[in-house]
Amino acid sequence: MTKRAVLPIAVLIVVALSASIGASGADKKVRLKDVPPAVQNAIKEQTKGATIVGLSEEREAGTVFYEVETTVSGRTRDLLLDSAGGVVELEEEVTLDSVPAAVRTAFAAAGRVRKVEAVTKGTTVTYEADVEAAGKRSEVIVDAHGRTVSKK
Repeated sequence: MTKRAVLPIAVLIVVALSASIGASGADKKVRLKDVPPAVQNAIKEQTKGATIVGLSEEREAGTVFYEVETTVSGRTRDLLLDSAGGVVELEEEVTLDSVPAAVRTAFAAAGRVRKVEAVTKGTTVTYEADVEAAGKRSEVIVDAHGRTVSKK
């Protein structure tokens, strides 16, 4: 096979893979005016005093959600809303000093903490930290008692 024949085949493979990845739950950028009225109202209420950085629609197992990315006083604050405007998840950048002592201890044991987020799903709050140890970065997720939920 010549180099000329290989290049178009490689391009077709990349295009096909990109299309299949995009079709499997990728976020779709949307405008505020294009989301349901209940979601518009929730966004307006939940983002008072914030700057909206991004708005997207995503589908998970056939259910439509809306992700609103914002910043408040220089910190990230992202919301995941259902199609009725209910808050499904709230992810807020917080200071290390503001989390429970057990959470700080767990994060310190994992390495140097670069960023901390509090994630609220319903009544459950977990904490996520971007940490660096031995020159490698990872994400550590713990519950409010400092017990590890996940490491990536």
